[in-house]
Amino acid sequence: MRRASRLHALLSRALAFGGLPPPPLPRAQLQGITEPGAASRLGAAFLARALATTGLPAPRRPRALQVQGITEPGAASRFGAAFLARGGFSTDASAAAQDSAKPAAATGGEGGDGKTGKSEQGDAGKSVRGGPVSWLSFLLLLVTGGGIIVYYDKEKKRHIEELKNRTSAVKQEPSVGTAAIGGPFNLLNHDGKPVTEKNFLGKWTLLYFGFTHCPDICPDELQKMALAIDKIKEKAKIEVVPVFITVDPERDTVEQVRDYVNEFHPDLIGLTGTTDEIRKVARAYRVYYMKTEEEGSDYLVDHSIVMYLMNPKMEFVKFYGKNYDADSLADGIVKEIKGHQ
Repeated sequence: MRRASRLHALLSRALAFGGLPPPPLPRAQLQGITEPGAASRLGAAFLARALATTGLPAPRRPRALQVQGITEPGAASRFGAAFLARGGFSTDASAAAQDSAKPAAATGGEGGDGKTGKSEQGDAGKSVRGGPVSWLSFLLLLVTGGGIIVYYDKEKKRHIEELKNRTSAVKQEPSVGTAAIGGPFNLLNHDGKPVTEKNFLGKWTLLYFGFTHCPDICPDELQKMALAIDKIKEKAKIEVVPVFITVDPERDTVEQVRDYVNEFHPDLIGLTGTTDEIRKVARAYRVYYMKTEEEGSDYLVDHSIVMYLMNPKMEFVKFYGKNYDADSLADGIVKEIKGHQ
C-alpha cells in the first residue's frame, strides 16, 4: 500500500512538472495494487496515458522477458524511470524513482532466499576493499619500478665498461697529415756556394731564422742550438745538421754570415740570399720578420723565435720555441727522431 502511494505521488510529480494535472486515484485502486506486479502494470498504463496526453508516442510493448521481469520487487520504479526519461521528463523524477526502488530491492532480498542481499553485500565489500589502488596493483608497480631501476643500472655499468675499453684501446700513432711548413729554396751558404733543400736530404736538420746584427736573442738561441746538437751526438749518437738562415739579406752578406756562424759551432751552416729569395723561404716556413727602429743603416729586425726540426726528407716534424733550454731541446729532438725511426 505504501509503495503504491509512493509511486502514485512520484508519477503525479512528474506529470505536474510537465504541466499536466495528476488524475484522481480511488482508494480502492490503491489497495488493489499491493498484489505482486499490480504496481508495475498500473505504472505502465499511467505513463502511457500521460505520454499520449502530451502528444508523445506511446512506448513499445516490452518483450515477454521484460514483462515477466517487472513483477519483481522494485521493477515498477525502474520501469517508470525509464519511461519518464524517454518521455522527456526531469531527470530528478527518474532518479527519485530509482532511489525508491532500492529499499524494495533490499527488502525483497531479505524476504526471499537471502542470496540477493548477500551478493550485494559482497559486491559492496569488494568495491570498498579494492578501491582505486589495490594491493595487487601496488605490488605490480613496485616490481615494475624495481625492474626499471635494475635495468638502468645494468645499462649504465655496461656503457661505462665500453668507454673504458675504448679508452684503453686507443693507440698513439703518428698524425696522418703534416703541417704545411717547408718547401723548396735556392740560397747561398757561408762559403758562397748555391744550396737548395735537396742538399739536406738524408739528414735530420734543425733550422733557425735570425740575423747577424741581433743584439741578444739570436746569439742565445744559436748557442742553445749548438749545445743541443752536441748533447744529441754524445748521448744518442745521432747527427743533426744545424742551419742558420738570415732574415736580413741587405746586411748579411756571405762573408758576414761566415764570420757569424763560426762563433757558435763548426758544423753550423749559414745561408743568405737575395731579398726575394729570403722572402720566399720565410713564407714557406711561416716565419714572420719586419724591420724596426730604422736609423740610417742601423736597424733591428723583429722576427719569429722558432727552430724547425726537419726529417731526412726535408719534411716538417716539430718546432721548438724560446721556452726550451738546451737539455729539453736535445731530449725533445731525440724523442722525435726515435719515434720516426
